[in-house]
Amino acid sequence: MTELTIDEKFAAEQKQADADHHKPTAGAMTGHIVSNHFLLNIKLHQIKWFVKGPNAENYKDVLNQTIDENNTWYDKIADQLLDEGELPPSTMKEYAEYAMIEEDGKNKYLDAEDMLQTVVDDFNTDNMFVTSAIKLAEKEDRPFMAQVLVQLLGFNNHQIRIYQALLGKTAREGFEEEDDDDDED
Repeated sequence: MTELTIDEKFAAEQKQADADHHKPTAGAMTGHIVSNHFLLNIKLHQIKWFVKGPNAENYKDVLNQTIDENNTWYDKIADQLLDEGELPPSTMKEYAEYAMIEEDGKNKYLDAEDMLQTVVDDFNTDNMFVTSAIKLAEKEDRPFMAQVLVQLLGFNNHQIRIYQALLGKTAREGFEEEDDDDDED
């Protein structure tokens, strides 16, 4: 049996990734999550470097803690994929393709409250992928992957509550509007 070349291994990986993203799997969905948290790290640093105003130093302390914890989760989720025999995204091209949160160089000019709102929005967006990945992991009988993803959902929800509090809001304030529209039907 001949060993596959590096090019053949990479081509097989790309083919599998394409197939997984057309019929989502827990692994493919978790790849989006890894990419989201990579990009989130960049965005958190951007905010930390450019936030201004009377609460800037307090915000920086919270941002530093979030950056540290987010980096831990970034590695934990990538490790979980590896433990499950999956390949996490590992290049800038893959992160750009798979991340579902957006970055913008103009964000450095936002006021502090708008900067913090982007963090809330990003964790909320990531939660859509986390909850989907949890359901897929359960369907695929991958209990430990589901367990790690449930823990990540808890981390994300905690971050939403922290940043909402900095904005003077309750944890889910501003999110109920979507729910209220459904109730009026």
